[in-house]
Amino acid sequence: MASRLKQAQQSAQATKTSTPVEQITEKLGQVAATLSEQQIAKQVMESAQQIWLAGLGAFSKTQVEGKKVFETLVKQGEALESRTRHVAEATMETARDQATKTFEAASGKFDKLEQVFEARVHKSLNRLGVLTSKDVEALSNQVAELADTVRALLAQEKKTTVARPAAKKVVAKKAAKAPVAKKPARRKVAQKK
Repeated sequence: MASRLKQAQQSAQATKTSTPVEQITEKLGQVAATLSEQQIAKQVMESAQQIWLAGLGAFSKTQVEGKKVFETLVKQGEALESRTRHVAEATMETARDQATKTFEAASGKFDKLEQVFEARVHKSLNRLGVLTSKDVEALSNQVAELADTVRALLAQEKKTTVARPAAKKVVAKKAAKAPVAKKPARRKVAQKK
């Protein structure tokens, strides 16, 4: 772009009346400008080629030394993973311990709260005369004991009533075999007063 400006300036000056020296000077300037542009273009081409060659060299070196670099990176990754895993496990263990302590503390407080609540409910129910499940269970046990006692007494009474008629039958059989003497009948005497 700079060269075009120069050319435009030179052509503007050329349209003026110029002398042969001025014309030669102009032509020399144009040749110099084109040479300068050619040198810059040549330098850019050489730089681009050097960059290309550097890239090819890096690629070649990467192919040769790539395995070594890869293995080194794997070893570093394993070491980092082991350290990270150790730190993570320690952190997890600390978190578990803290959670267990918190749970135990909360559990103890919950048990205490539950006992206080049960005691208050029990007092309130007793004031109202409502039986609790423990009271009902105790009454059930007493009823069961009474039922057992009644059964035992009934069984004992059956044995005694069964034994008495048997005794009467034996006495009745003996009496039937022996003659019975009649007693004189008593007369009622009316007493006069």
